[in-house]
Amino acid sequence: GSEITITELTDLPKFLTGGVQSSQPQPLVIIPSAAFDGAIISFVLCPSELVKKYSAFCQLKYVTSLSKGNTFQVTGMFRGGSTTLLRESVGNAVFFSVYEYVRYYMHLQLNMDSSDPHNLTDIGIGILTGGLGGVAFWSAVLPLDVAKTVIQTAPDKSCQRNPFQVLNSTYRRTGVRGCYAGLGPTIVRAFPANAAAIVTWELAMKLLGIKNE
Repeated sequence: GSEITITELTDLPKFLTGGVQSSQPQPLVIIPSAAFDGAIISFVLCPSELVKKYSAFCQLKYVTSLSKGNTFQVTGMFRGGSTTLLRESVGNAVFFSVYEYVRYYMHLQLNMDSSDPHNLTDIGIGILTGGLGGVAFWSAVLPLDVAKTVIQTAPDKSCQRNPFQVLNSTYRRTGVRGCYAGLGPTIVRAFPANAAAIVTWELAMKLLGIKNE
């Protein structure tokens, strides 16, 4: 009938590329897949980041109306959710595009067999691709993260929730620097954190016998 089978789901990359097989990175697969992945992740990140910010405010005794009324009911837990979804979708699309292309061209230049689990050079490539992917992620979406922070920490629940209008207001007050507040520490943290994540992921795939095409 019209039911979708597991086989059809696993063939989704073939559908997205029109059935054309290639060893090169396929943006028609990478971008929508990564964006969808980011959208799913945002449903976990939004409430957890909101709770983290609330906890920090409590520790500093900067208690605002976030602690009043219905803020921490179900809908309140997803305050800034659309901005988080946008951040993660765009950010993951950028991250995996950079990761896949840098990885592909480095392997191509070095003429390496990426399936060798003992190849230390491949670990080095993992560090570089993961680190650069993390830097690209935050360079692309840090303004959205700034807007999300403003939305989540606003004392008035009726405050502006449109991230682009929030960024426009921030830009008028503080310029580009305000939209990229905290860029330095974020980049310093992003490179090693994402490098470690990618290297661990690639090593785990190799140990499990999963080939990373």
